[in-house]
Amino acid sequence: MTDQVARPATPWRRVLFVTGRLAEPALRRVLAEMDAEFDCDVSAMGITVAALMTTDWIAQRLTVPPRTDLVLIPGLCEGDPRAIADRVGVVVEKGPKDLREIPAYFGAAAARQDYGAWDIEIVAEINNAPRLSPDEIRAAAEYFRESGADLIDIGCTPGLPFPTLADVVGSLVAAGMRVSVDTFDAGEIRTAVAAGAELVLSVNGSNLEAARDLAGTRGRVVAVPELGGALDTLDPILEALDKWRVGYLVDPILEPIGFGFMKSLERYAEVRRRYPAAPMLMGIGNLTELTAADSTGVNALLVAICQELGVRAVLTTEVIPWARGAVREVDIARRLMHYAVTRHTIPKGVDDRLVTVKDPAILAFTQEELRALQAQITDPNFRIFADREGITVLNSERFVRATDPARIAELFAELDVAEATHAFYLGRELARASLAVALGKTYRQEGALSWGYLTPPDDAGADRVKLTQRAARKPSAGSDRDR
Repeated sequence: MTDQVARPATPWRRVLFVTGRLAEPALRRVLAEMDAEFDCDVSAMGITVAALMTTDWIAQRLTVPPRTDLVLIPGLCEGDPRAIADRVGVVVEKGPKDLREIPAYFGAAAARQDYGAWDIEIVAEINNAPRLSPDEIRAAAEYFRESGADLIDIGCTPGLPFPTLADVVGSLVAAGMRVSVDTFDAGEIRTAVAAGAELVLSVNGSNLEAARDLAGTRGRVVAVPELGGALDTLDPILEALDKWRVGYLVDPILEPIGFGFMKSLERYAEVRRRYPAAPMLMGIGNLTELTAADSTGVNALLVAICQELGVRAVLTTEVIPWARGAVREVDIARRLMHYAVTRHTIPKGVDDRLVTVKDPAILAFTQEELRALQAQITDPNFRIFADREGITVLNSERFVRATDPARIAELFAELDVAEATHAFYLGRELARASLAVALGKTYRQEGALSWGYLTPPDDAGADRVKLTQRAARKPSAGSDRDR
């Protein structure tokens, strides 16, 4: 996310892009190829490396052309953009950390203003809760709530007594959480409901009578077909719940791949045809937990199906390692799919946080552009770049490239770096660049590789390691010295 102040109601007419001297040629090429619907101005400040600017420093030096209604400063600048906005009287935003992302930044600008709505609830299950201590259950519930869950589901274990069930449910409700209980046991259902659980998973003919306790309350049950039975077995269950005025959601049961997955999807569509107004729930954990694939794409597709079918609740969990983060993924997916379905657009170009292993686009400079950059450099600090084919390292004296991962050690040797701290820094960066090439990711020196919603923050202290061959100081208020 970028730091920003409020956008105007009308589109931009004139945008001023602030940069440093080294990045100016590349920025101008990006803007020329962007085909923007607004006029573009570039202000190359009196500093070589744009990332070393601060907002206070920019505010004291920036001149804004007339009729400018947006100033975009580099995303790596330190400080609050309002320091500039207050002085120049124009909206100021931090742009992307990589200038090559500017076209995408403006392409998604309109969508960002009204993106984020959702209408699918997330029920996050704590599995085998009877085997956990109250503190463990509370910690899991807090984690799921922070991840985006709307209801915390207490998963009971068939045949295992749960004497603390009432206390567990009551404590979570007292903490402001909405709670459901996952059990077919009538006694556990009544205990959990009495303690404040508002949803019961699940009921069929075997335990239907327990649902009577929810009559006249805001509590709901999840109605499922009889074990091994057809959808017709739902009819008497729903008739009884309607008669007792007990709220419900219908779950036709999602089956794992190899056990009727496609037929189970057809059941969801059939339920929607038979019961057009019935709320529905899908237990998507039956697929994410039982499919050896990254859960991000699986969750995205299942939530898309739910969005189009009108399934307004999903049940998931995070037991197996590859499903870790599933609740956060579903929280992102429900917003993305709501935007796509309600606006009749494809789920692309608005929110890339579910693209984790690979990048939405690989941003790289050509060798010609890098040679032109080297011609401007006067210092010995190494700049590292990666593209689809390999890694390039350059400074004022050297231009070294490796396209074979096995040659990274040879590349390092050609740099002739003897100082230990600097060598460590370069080794780390080259390892990160190699990973970017192998996975097809964009590499940005000292920046974290993008892992979607899992992306860590950049290493704020990395430049202190890099610039060991030449002291680096932030620009002061009274100095425009070339860096």
